[in-house]
Amino acid sequence: MKQSRQENLIYSVVWGLLFAAPLLSHYVRTVSDTTLALDWMEVLFVWRKFAVYLLLFLVHNFLLAPLLIHGHRRVAYFSIVAVVLLSFAIYQCNSRPGPSPIDSQGLRMGMAHRHGPPPPEHNPREFSHGRRPPVGGERDIMAIVMLILMFGANLGIKGYFRSREDRKRLAELEKQNLEHQLEYLRYQINPHFFMNTLNNIHALIDIDPVKAQETVVELSKMMRFVLYEGDRNTVPLTKELEFIRTYVELMRLRYTDRVNIALTTPADVPDRNVPPLILISFIENAFKHGISYQHPSFIDIRISVEGESLHFVCRNSKADASNQEKGGVGLANVRKRLNLLYHKNFTLAISDGPEIYNVELIIPL
Repeated sequence: MKQSRQENLIYSVVWGLLFAAPLLSHYVRTVSDTTLALDWMEVLFVWRKFAVYLLLFLVHNFLLAPLLIHGHRRVAYFSIVAVVLLSFAIYQCNSRPGPSPIDSQGLRMGMAHRHGPPPPEHNPREFSHGRRPPVGGERDIMAIVMLILMFGANLGIKGYFRSREDRKRLAELEKQNLEHQLEYLRYQINPHFFMNTLNNIHALIDIDPVKAQETVVELSKMMRFVLYEGDRNTVPLTKELEFIRTYVELMRLRYTDRVNIALTTPADVPDRNVPPLILISFIENAFKHGISYQHPSFIDIRISVEGESLHFVCRNSKADASNQEKGGVGLANVRKRLNLLYHKNFTLAISDGPEIYNVELIIPL
């Protein structure tokens, strides 16, 4: 897996500062003593030590850390890291030859001339044949600890960027899944709606051809809305209300005065947007299950804007239970769609009484 640019930038800045440290240290010393000359041997000595750490960092960053962060191969990672640490400990304990007594004395005299008092005498037991003993001292232990901390910091940074990428990927997948589900639900709603409307036109052709023609005109308006507005995430509230008015007027043509159909919409519609076709399934359901040809029946639809919310109420009488069809595909879909769009930030209350079916929906604008 490729590293992000930000991760590489962090590593570049840190290592750049480390390698610049000897030069910065010399600059700080020259502020108080302008006669000091840059000792390139000292700088190269420090850079050589840093180069070892840089090499081990690169090995860990590109080869070892991915085993744990991306591959989750814990046993392989910790086994190889243990071998690396052991090899580094052996190298650190045996890499620097100890100075001879003459070299030690010359070093102390040179340090006294340049920087003041000489360092403390070395313990003769510390060196044997010009080399360190097998067991490292304090500096060796600190070097190993620094290497462990460097590996830990590398894991922490790499883990952070990996978790951030995972969160981005999960959010993108959830977004795509939401869009696919909404698209699927919309295409389920539309055929169901047009099936009912075409049935209405078929019934009107023999009863009243003039009304059937008017119905075709109204249907063309609704088809235009569905084709050009239905695939959008939101539409203006004015267009959604106009679509509902057209649908209700179309349905009025089919029924006699025995069916009382009332639609109340706000006189002043605010400039807000709503998801398209979010209310039509409840209205369809009212006409499908609330009309009785034997008894007087009613459908009462009220839509209002209260503050920052849209309030929708649809009440209808219930036809004979024997004449009602079961299924409720439209209502199940609109409930899923509401959950996807608003999560828990909406109110849907459905009351199925013995004679009246009531739906109340509140959604934010």
